Amino acid sequence: IYSIFHVKEKEDVLEANIDNNLRGWYPMEQVYKMAELSRRCLSDEAIHRPSMREVVQKLSQILTSSMEWELASLGGDSQDLTLTNPDPTRIKRSESLPNKTTSALPPPPPMAGAASALFLLDIKGRVLIWRDYRGDVSAKQAERFFTKLIENQGGDPQSQDPVVYDNGVTYMFIQHNNVYLMAASRQNCNAASLLLFLHRIVLVFKHYFEALEEESLRDNFVVVYELLDEMMDFGIPQYTEAKILSEFIKTDAYRMEVTQRPPMAVTNAVSWRSEGLRYKKNEVFLDVIESVNILVNSNGQIIRSDVIGALKMKTYLSGMPECKLGLNDRVLLEAQGRTTKGKAIDLDDIKFHQCVRLARFENDRTISFVPPDGSFDLMTYRLSTQVKPLIWVEAQVERHSRSRIEIMVKARSQYKERSSAANVEIELPVPSDATNPNVRTSMGSATYAPEKDALVWRIKSFPGNREYVLRAEFSLPSITAEEAAPERKAPVRVKFEIPYFTVSGIQVRYLKIIEKSGYQSLPWVRYITMAGEYELRL
Repeated sequence: IYSIFHVKEKEDVLEANIDNNLRGWYPMEQVYKMAELSRRCLSDEAIHRPSMREVVQKLSQILTSSMEWELASLGGDSQDLTLTNPDPTRIKRSESLPNKTTSALPPPPPMAGAASALFLLDIKGRVLIWRDYRGDVSAKQAERFFTKLIENQGGDPQSQDPVVYDNGVTYMFIQHNNVYLMAASRQNCNAASLLLFLHRIVLVFKHYFEALEEESLRDNFVVVYELLDEMMDFGIPQYTEAKILSEFIKTDAYRMEVTQRPPMAVTNAVSWRSEGLRYKKNEVFLDVIESVNILVNSNGQIIRSDVIGALKMKTYLSGMPECKLGLNDRVLLEAQGRTTKGKAIDLDDIKFHQCVRLARFENDRTISFVPPDGSFDLMTYRLSTQVKPLIWVEAQVERHSRSRIEIMVKARSQYKERSSAANVEIELPVPSDATNPNVRTSMGSATYAPEKDALVWRIKSFPGNREYVLRAEFSLPSITAEEAAPERKAPVRVKFEIPYFTVSGIQVRYLKIIEKSGYQSLPWVRYITMAGEYELRL
């Protein structure tokens, strides 16, 4: 962008940096002004960077001028347009950039990602609340959508794909409890973006109403309309931070008498955090939580093995602090020339909260951010390496003349003795007609859960390198034929939590909190490994 201001042929450099999909439909003078504003925003010296107020004013002026240019172009203003340029992609509109255009301008590109309307439907497809943003979709389209939904899946809407196309209208929907949230658009929109927006609407409504259901929408429809007006403008998703929205959109129980102005966070560069926060005790709690997903077949072979990790933060910090987090990331340690003898890890599929500066992470792998106030997920990641099962379960089942069944189960912990799993729960499948359980365990307690057709073995504390045994006997009163088809066997499911332990070996090397007032803060870090989808087939 800086080369634009040091060459004579500014137009050529500008066009090389403009999206070709715009097809020349823009006033070059306003493009130059935007480039100039961008250069000021990227200045190394803070004193030379414009304020947010000035940026908004400049962009408003550019938008107004662009709209006037577009109207003049579409209206065929012959006094203002010349026909000297045969190339329709080269348009100049200032003295330094001479006016050139064509007699046949291409149509303006559609606004990508724009929704025409937003509908909230009940479980029967009736419209509870709807908001029309662009005027090209009516309320009748919701009826067509639900009819199409039922037709496609034979009365089972939950198995329907989240995107439905019918008669020129694209419908994107999700279901939450007894409510459908659906966005309709006549444009070639970004379906993934709008589906993400619908999920964010669910989070905002749950923040306001505790639970998102048909009843809560009917009781709070005024607040719902206010929220929809703030979260989407002309079909474009705008703002979905629930904590900031709640500062100026109140429910009836907390509505202020004085008219509320939108908080500065809405227009600030840091839109997820309000200014002026004060705490007597400045603390940060960081939980490193890993979920182990394992699937073992009946031969003892591991079919699936991965680890899903999350860094969950809860911050109580005053002012506008800058946080820096360091992990034992192999890429970072190798770049710094440090040895990585088994202490570094490779993270895959990393996903950050919007507060993290991605450019900084791409450059030097430093996780730098201004945190939101309260709880949030800073980062999620995945490790696809082979994981040794932390708790191994073996089960032997013996049937006696189809009237009695005996089960012996061995559970063995395969982690170091210094670690101990808590709240271990092993769910063992039993025949659906099993009765009169007789259970003995070497540790913990076991209960028969007939509603699950399972025997649940609970162990409060399971130290490393230990093995415990369960023996159970059931009666089978049902009479089955000798050639009856074998009953489908459910897998053994295991749940547990291991504090102060991670499978991946991830470590927080440092967590620095820097704030201009210079206060001292207390960071707390905790590690937890728990079972995700942990199943062993019999």
